[in-house]
Amino acid sequence: MILIADCGSTKIDWCLLNNNKVEKQVFTLGVNAVMLTEEEMRQRFAEQLMPELSDYAASIDAVYFYGAGCLAAEVCGNVARAIRANIPAPVIEVYTDLLAAARALCGHKPGIACIMGTGSNSCLYDGSSIVANVSPLGFILGDEGSGAVLGRLFLGDVLKKQLPAEVCARFLDEYDLDLLGIIKRVYKEPQPNRFLASVTPFISKNIAVPEIHELVLNSFRAFFRRNVKQYEAYRQLEVNFIGSIAYYFRDVLAEAAKTEGCRIGNIVKSPMEGLIKFHAN
Repeated sequence: MILIADCGSTKIDWCLLNNNKVEKQVFTLGVNAVMLTEEEMRQRFAEQLMPELSDYAASIDAVYFYGAGCLAAEVCGNVARAIRANIPAPVIEVYTDLLAAARALCGHKPGIACIMGTGSNSCLYDGSSIVANVSPLGFILGDEGSGAVLGRLFLGDVLKKQLPAEVCARFLDEYDLDLLGIIKRVYKEPQPNRFLASVTPFISKNIAVPEIHELVLNSFRAFFRRNVKQYEAYRQLEVNFIGSIAYYFRDVLAEAAKTEGCRIGNIVKSPMEGLIKFHAN
């Protein structure tokens, strides 16, 4: 049996494969592998995962864990040991969520793989490993096209009255916000990126408003210019996307790609289906 984990800060999607077929799927609370200690992760897995997998643990041959922040050897080692304390599998491998995106989107073929959700990221993938990565830099310096950046641009336009008055009033009423409330959420409360991304459903619902369409289109074009087009082979390879923003704004994303001379490949919301195919093969 093979256990695959797609780990985010909100939830972990665990999928158990038996002879290349899904035996069981479990969802647990997410972990931030950079912030938590090995012992804290071990305890979380014991409390949340093992009650669901206790009957299978001894039969699991390999665990493939993909998570944001799983880059440094120390972090990956902590995660691997926390898993091994619960599941004595002979093979336990820990990788970054960017490799999960590349494997899910491209399989064993070369391509450019991108994440576009609350944050954004990209890489050049040779069919086996990541060979180049333009640093995303976060939502203040980078993360073009992400939910956090779309939210930041949109809220700025709302507060500076760059959008139709009716749209601004409807947004503030629907989200029960005002100037001071927005400033507090962005500058004084934790995880402002999540707050900024939380307004993207309103952006999506009002994408036909010309000013909002232009805002989204320009942010996506910036993603292609500042990230994708830094890879020398971008004209020859398909550009593939994972994430809620790419999925729900795929029409505008395709428009931006065409304008920037890029070729869109797969656009999916979650990597698990692609990871199942990758590891089943």
